[in-house]
Amino acid sequence: MKIRKKWGAALTVVLLLSSIVSACGTKSTETTKVRIGEVTRSLFYAPQYVALSQGFFKDEGLVVELTTTPGGDKTMTALLSNAIDVALVGSETSIYVSQQGSDDPVINFAQLTQTDGTFLVARKKVDQFNWNSLKGSVFLGQRKGGMPQMAGEFTLKKHNIDPQKDLQLIQNIDFANIASAYSSGTGEYVQLFEPQASIVEKEGKGFVLASFGVESGHLPYTVFMTKQSFIKQNPGTVQKFTNAIQRAQLWVAAKSVDEITNAVLPYFKDIDVEIVKSVVKRYKDQGSFATDGIVDEQEWNNLLDVMTSAGELKEKVAWKTLVNNTFAEKAKSTVKP
Repeated sequence: MKIRKKWGAALTVVLLLSSIVSACGTKSTETTKVRIGEVTRSLFYAPQYVALSQGFFKDEGLVVELTTTPGGDKTMTALLSNAIDVALVGSETSIYVSQQGSDDPVINFAQLTQTDGTFLVARKKVDQFNWNSLKGSVFLGQRKGGMPQMAGEFTLKKHNIDPQKDLQLIQNIDFANIASAYSSGTGEYVQLFEPQASIVEKEGKGFVLASFGVESGHLPYTVFMTKQSFIKQNPGTVQKFTNAIQRAQLWVAAKSVDEITNAVLPYFKDIDVEIVKSVVKRYKDQGSFATDGIVDEQEWNNLLDVMTSAGELKEKVAWKTLVNNTFAEKAKSTVKP
């Protein structure tokens, strides 16, 4: 009887140890779905597509559903109505929501791009460009109230150009049609995103003269954001999401233009490979891709200055009010390339 008891006890210990070892050696198969709404499909967001194509979200146990909701207003509406969980959009939209009053504020938790992504394009190639040459010209700008337009006007004012008095500013053309309007003859200068800027250059219809991203400085230009309630209810998911983005940011910083191009191509099948390379190189060279998700106070204050200059800010919103760097800081300290 005693022998049976000893064997029973031993067997129990063996089974217990076996289950522990098994649990330690098995990767969790649990997954969580996260719905992202991006404001546009853009090579400017290369690290996001890298996180998808390289399986970084999957490694964190996340199944990501990506949809494109053109326009910051539509993207924010989707977020506020719970049609998406996370929005990738300009951080100014969180300020607009705050200005309207909200019991559930939209919080910026992981920055993706840190400069404006537009370029000044002219019909003629210029060896020695001077911003004063824009005075008296017809300038085809971006939609009023959006970050591209605000960064553009901020840059013009920086060079002592009054956008309302010193040139003829056109702002009544939809974002999707600006490049085609310029190609068909509207405006002497235009403010274009990529890949339109590179495409216009390749077609010989214009030449990139300057970068509004370089000129307007570091900004929390495009940021992953969500409602405060989502963060409170799903902190683990937000951390995993931020970890995947941090890993992608480090990957993009370390890899060549060709490697990044190959990683994002599945999301840009209709764009010529050489154009993709040109765009990736241009954004990488000027430091548009953030290397971590932290939205620092200096960047935020620069954003407020840009919005104030454009007349789009009712009152300044403190950095700590709409920014939560907890997840980005942890990801930066723990995630390795």
